[in-house]
Amino acid sequence: MEGVRVVEIGVWVAGPAAGGVLADWGADVVKIEPPGIGDPARTFSSMLGGDLPFNPIFENDNRSKRSIVLDLRRPEALEIALELVDGADVFLSNVRPAALERLGLGHRALLARNPRLVYGAITGYGFEGPDAGRAAYDIAGYWARSGIASLLTAPGNHPPFQRGGMGDHTAGQSLAGGIAAALFQRERSGKGQLVMTSLLRQGLYTISFDLSVAVRFGVGVGVAARKTMGNPCVNNYCDKDGSWFWIVGLEGDRHWPPLARAVGHPEWIERFPGLADRAQNAAEIIAELDRIFATRTRAEWGEIFDAEEDLWWAPVQSVDEVMADPQVHAAGGFVDVPDGGTTTKLPASPVDFAGTPWSPRAMAPGHGEHTDAILAELGRTPDQIAALRKDGTAG
Repeated sequence: MEGVRVVEIGVWVAGPAAGGVLADWGADVVKIEPPGIGDPARTFSSMLGGDLPFNPIFENDNRSKRSIVLDLRRPEALEIALELVDGADVFLSNVRPAALERLGLGHRALLARNPRLVYGAITGYGFEGPDAGRAAYDIAGYWARSGIASLLTAPGNHPPFQRGGMGDHTAGQSLAGGIAAALFQRERSGKGQLVMTSLLRQGLYTISFDLSVAVRFGVGVGVAARKTMGNPCVNNYCDKDGSWFWIVGLEGDRHWPPLARAVGHPEWIERFPGLADRAQNAAEIIAELDRIFATRTRAEWGEIFDAEEDLWWAPVQSVDEVMADPQVHAAGGFVDVPDGGTTTKLPASPVDFAGTPWSPRAMAPGHGEHTDAILAELGRTPDQIAALRKDGTAG
C-alpha cells in the first residue's frame, strides 16, 4: 500500500489496529490525536502498573504511523483535518459516529468532499438499530453480547474473561481487509464508499459455526465439558507436571486407533469401535486417559504421539513458551521494528505477501511528533505553525 494515504482518528485498540495493519502493509497513516494525553491507549503503560518506560500495547498498534495533534473543537484545527481528508485515500475511525457527525466528519460529509475516499468505520453495534449509538469495548460487543462468553462457560461456572484486545484486533484486521477491497473497487469505479464492521458483527462471525447450526436446526450445540466429551479424541489432558495439551482427532474413527495404541491399550480399538460406542462410554474413557496421561511429561507424550502418523496434538503453551517456540518465529509471529540505531521486537500482524513482503518502518510516534512536518506538507509556513501551536490549535 505504498502511496496510500490514511487519516486515522482512532482510540484505544480497534481503530488503531486497523490503521496499524495498513501501516504494516506500507500505507502512510496520519494519526490525528487530541491535545493532553492524545489517544487514551497511551495510558496503557500506567494501567499495567508502575512507572514503565515503554508502552508495548500502544507501540504494537501504532508503529510506522505519523502523529499530529489537533484540537478539533477549534474551527481552524477542524479545517486542517478536512484538508488532510481531502488529500487522503482512506479515513478510518472507531469513534462513535454521532461524535464524528457533530464535528462534520461523518461519512456522508467526507464522501461528499472527497468522492474517492474510502471511509472505514468500526462501531460497537453497527450503524442501525436501537443500540447503534451505544458505547462498547470489545468485552461488551464482541465477547459478551455476541454469545462468545456464554459458549465458553462450562455449566456451573462463571463466564471467562477474554484477553485484552481480542475482539478489537480481529475487527481491526477485518476492517483493513474491507478497506483494501474498497480500494480495489475504486480502481474500477473511481468512487470511494463507506466500509464498516462492528465488534458485535465480528463476535457473531467468530461463533458462526454455532450460529449456523442454531439458525438452520433451531437448536444450539451444547457447551463442551471435558470429562464427558463425546469424542475423547478431541479433548485436553494434563501430564504428570500439570502441563496441558490437546488431542485434536476430529475424525474419531481415523484418530481413535492411533490414540489407543499410544496409551498402550490397542484392545480399545475393538472394545470401542464406533463413534457411538465411545460417546456412550466417554466418561469412563476420559477418566482412564486422565490417569494414563498423568504418568509421563508432555514432552514424553509428544514423542509417543509423533510416532503415530494420524495422532495430532498441540501443547497448551504459556506466553513464555510461545515466545520461545521456534515454530512461532519461523511462522513470522514477531517482527523487528526499527528503533533508533537498533530494533525492537513486537508481534507481527497476521498476513504476509510473498511477492511484496512488508516490514515496519518505525516505532509508534510520540504524541504530536510529526505535527510540524504534516502542517508543512499542507503548506503552512513556520510562522503559521508557531501561531497554531501558540493558540492551542495544534500541538
